Formats: sequence, structure tokens, C-alpha cells
Amino acid sequence: MSTPKLRHLAMVARDPEKLAAFYAENFGMELFHRDPDGSCFLSDGYLSLALIKHQLDGEAPLGMNHFGFQVEDVDAVSERLVASGVERPAQRPTTRPFAEFRAMDPEGNWFDLSAHGYGGPKSTAAGGVGES
Repeated sequence: MSTPKLRHLAMVARDPEKLAAFYAENFGMELFHRDPDGSCFLSDGYLSLALIKHQLDGEAPLGMNHFGFQVEDVDAVSERLVASGVERPAQRPTTRPFAEFRAMDPEGNWFDLSAHGYGGPKSTAAGGVGES
């Protein structure tokens, strides 16, 4: 069994475009997707960073929103999570291709599970973002 890999971070931002430019200019991250609502998705070739557009009428606070693990077997990881005392991960109710399941740790922090990865450019190193 392979160890799950932390491959995704998501933050809620007032100005995703400005923040995306900051991370691109200062850390060489590549913008690989832009949602119609203005959310931006970047990658360093291994980790994807989602900058989710804050909705003024929404309840999500600014800053860290969730993180995601790429796993080989969602069912096996789900069984381990349930055995540890948390709820079974739920299928994501979205057509976005970035993660298949959403779960919550014992303190209420959201995280995603994906068997196919989080998109973005493939790294030249082994284990790139788009690889499973």
C-alpha cells in the first residue's frame, strides 16, 4: 500500500487573480485553470493550490479552506477513516474533476480524497501532479 500524498491546498481569497499573480511571480507557480467565478488554480508541478473566490454573501471565511490527499484506493482509506471514528467520506457533489470525495477530521477540518489527482501541469520529477 502506498502512502497518501498531500497534493492540494485551497484558500478562500478576496482577489484570486491578484493572489495567483503573487504566487506565480514569487514562487514560479503555473496557473492551469480559471473558474467562471474567478477562482484560480495553480501548481508548482507537485502541489495544486486553489484560490477560491470569496462570495460576499457566503459563509466561508477568508484563508485556509481545505486540503487534499491523493490516494491509490479511496475505499481502503475510507475504511481506515471510519475505523478511526470519523464519518465516511462523501462523494463530492460537483462536476469539477479535481477531487472525488470530501471528509472531515476529528476537529472539523475539511479534506479531499482523490484517486486520479488534482490536475495541473505534470512535473518533470517522478510523482508529478497529474500522475496517480
